[in-house]
Amino acid sequence: MTPKQKAGSAIAIAGAALLAFVSHWEGTETVAYADKLAKGLPTVCNGHTGPDVRVGDVWTKEQCDAILVKDATEHGQRLLACITVPLNQNQYNAFSSFAFNVGTGNACGSTLVKLLNQGRYTEACDQLLRWNRANGKVISGLDRRRKAERELCLKPVAQVQKANA
Repeated sequence: MTPKQKAGSAIAIAGAALLAFVSHWEGTETVAYADKLAKGLPTVCNGHTGPDVRVGDVWTKEQCDAILVKDATEHGQRLLACITVPLNQNQYNAFSSFAFNVGTGNACGSTLVKLLNQGRYTEACDQLLRWNRANGKVISGLDRRRKAERELCLKPVAQVQKANA
């Protein structure tokens, strides 16, 4: 099994920790709006965009929860397609949150992924801090998000202790 297959098989869908992390940073808006940071792109729920969103549409909490699971899972899977090294759960969650926010095309074409695929994990996590701007300006919310993603990315995954038999 290749490292890419190992990463993909270990983390196939968005888990509760990733959903909570993304939801915290994206917030929840049940009325679709034109996102000024994304050049007016119609956005709803937890950062959902697409042909099914028109400014002024109203979505239910249940619809928002369902689309968050779908979107986070799809972004994570597309991100794994361009990563050739194994990830732990915290790295996966941090990089998936990043890809969810900037798009997997931008993420996969980034220096971050190039460094990651060279096995330079710490340097890849540090690259998250470079993505704190919109329209050329540092955005405090993006800056806080990237610092949180970096912290999560660098956080070791605790090993489960086996009970004495």
